[in-house]
Amino acid sequence: MPAPDAILAALERDVARTLSLWRRLTAPQLLAGSFLLLIALGTFLLLVLPGLYHGPRLSFVDALFMATSAICVTGLAVVEVATYFTTWGQVVYLFLVQLGGVGILTITTVLILWLGGRITLRSEATLGTPETGPMVDTRRLFRSILRYTVAIEAAGALALWLAWSPEFGFRGAIWPAIFHAVTAFCNAGITNLPGGLTPYLDDPGILSVLMVLVVLGGIGFLVLEELFGPSSRSARGLSLHAKLVLLTTAILIALGAILFGFFEWNGALAHGAWYERIVQALFLSVVPRTAGFTALDYNTLTPASVFLTVLLMMVGGSPGSVAGGLKTTTMAVLVALAIARMRGEVITRAFRRTIPEPTIQRAIGLVVLAVVFLSTAILVLEVVELRGVPHQESGDAFMEIVVEAVGAFTTAGISLGITPLLTWGGKLVLAVMMYIGRVGPLTLAASMLIAARQTRARIRYASEDVIIG
Repeated sequence: MPAPDAILAALERDVARTLSLWRRLTAPQLLAGSFLLLIALGTFLLLVLPGLYHGPRLSFVDALFMATSAICVTGLAVVEVATYFTTWGQVVYLFLVQLGGVGILTITTVLILWLGGRITLRSEATLGTPETGPMVDTRRLFRSILRYTVAIEAAGALALWLAWSPEFGFRGAIWPAIFHAVTAFCNAGITNLPGGLTPYLDDPGILSVLMVLVVLGGIGFLVLEELFGPSSRSARGLSLHAKLVLLTTAILIALGAILFGFFEWNGALAHGAWYERIVQALFLSVVPRTAGFTALDYNTLTPASVFLTVLLMMVGGSPGSVAGGLKTTTMAVLVALAIARMRGEVITRAFRRTIPEPTIQRAIGLVVLAVVFLSTAILVLEVVELRGVPHQESGDAFMEIVVEAVGAFTTAGISLGITPLLTWGGKLVLAVMMYIGRVGPLTLAASMLIAARQTRARIRYASEDVIIG
């Protein structure tokens, strides 16, 4: 039998090798792996914990889908959370949403620090911030994430509790207020009210509180730190990142509300007073990026409004936030690039600052990869769900599948109501898309960044032009 000292030495060598392997993991690998572990944990909890459901226990595929939706703060659901889950089940589900929305940022930061890594916003993508973003002390940002999350969700819960107390009573309004404050700030768009938010379509107060929570959760912790942190600066002193986030967000909200109002003023919004219609149009503009709350049945909207919703879902929120999508800064950079090229300029500028060429290339790469992922997912869903049904017999199935795929990939979670009707194959495709959409853009951007740093052979080939357009 080996001596105790020999056994201890062997264990120390194994631990050292394991830690060495972990320390070699990059931030994108830690981020992607953390989400996979959380999805596995969520699936396990939904399968084994007692007392979660009023009805039968979820199947493995449904549990995996619901766990992925919660961890990726998407909001798509194969069962209604309000009626299928018990109060204890809703607590567990809300815990998964909070963990996936905000907790993953802090957990991964702790992992890197525990493994002895040195994290800076210029070298790691774990917090969802690109290398070219503003320099912020990451440990301070780590504390700020917790501070902003607790403060904003508590304020939102208080406002919703005051609004719902006359209807549910002082005690009865506590849990709905907490649940919606968390899911709104995390941009998850899940409700635990049996009737959903439809009864509150004509309540500007509740809709306004939810919109504020969604916007604050979607602009990113970096911007919140610049606006409200100890070293907050005036608008003139804000970083280019913050300026682009705030300007793009304001334009998208305003333009979306105007277009929704134009499309639906005498249609889906016709039943309300003029001020209620304005708030409802704003709500339709805010929630696709990427909260997914449904106060108005999207099947009652015009095709133009549905397509506009898809476009807003594609843009999504901002880097370093709980929102998904291609991100506001990506769109801002591409618009600045287009303007520069139309003017015949080589340099891409915004707010009297030059945008680095690697940043532009990453933005283009993200859009191309997003189109590839979405096109593939839509094609697979069309095959799996329609199974050869001719187009003239499929009705609105194509648009329903497009909305479902975009809602999953951008973590907006907006659906035309077909999620519970999907086959197990369709649910797995959407689960994969939710995962890719939550970690993909960040991981891909960081992977491109790492690849760009690798030493390349000093070889330059002869140039040859190609015809474009």
